[in-house]
Amino acid sequence: MTTLQNRPHTALMVIDVQNGVVAGAHARDAVVAAIHGLVGRARSESVPVVWVQHADADLEVGSQSWEIVPELQRLASEPLVHKTYGDAFEGTDLEEVLAAAGVGRLVVSGAQTDACIRSTIHGAFARGYDVTLVGDAHTTEDLSAYGAPTPDQVIGHTNMYWQYQSAPGRTAGVVSAGEVAFGA
Repeated sequence: MTTLQNRPHTALMVIDVQNGVVAGAHARDAVVAAIHGLVGRARSESVPVVWVQHADADLEVGSQSWEIVPELQRLASEPLVHKTYGDAFEGTDLEEVLAAAGVGRLVVSGAQTDACIRSTIHGAFARGYDVTLVGDAHTTEDLSAYGAPTPDQVIGHTNMYWQYQSAPGRTAGVVSAGEVAFGA
């Protein structure tokens, strides 16, 4: 139902599943395994997989912490979007990549829930995309020492509020990895 014209396709987004981002993340192994399964399903169904990779002072380009985790292997044919802001659309070619593939619906996974995931799902929705967040395929680190809720609470809250997002001509939702329907 996207508001974007001639964009009937769905893409799986894998955001910032990098060594330095998920090293201390909540349920890291389970989340990476869920993403691995989604990537395999997307490929088997000819659904584009779009990889997003963040760089900043702590994630220096080319460093081990910047690299995508070894459990996930990007195919050379799959787009890789490099970003330096939370919202994967800001200052990147993501919109061009998605437009070229006719994508109007995003299935979103990755890290961190309270930063780049939140920014990107809101950014996509505001730009006219339908956005499905995979509730058990995103994670964050524990920032409770700084006053944030615990990671499980951040993830739970994000899943709760995203399922109730609404805007004219767009849909939002939350499903588990096993419930993802790339064709819907």
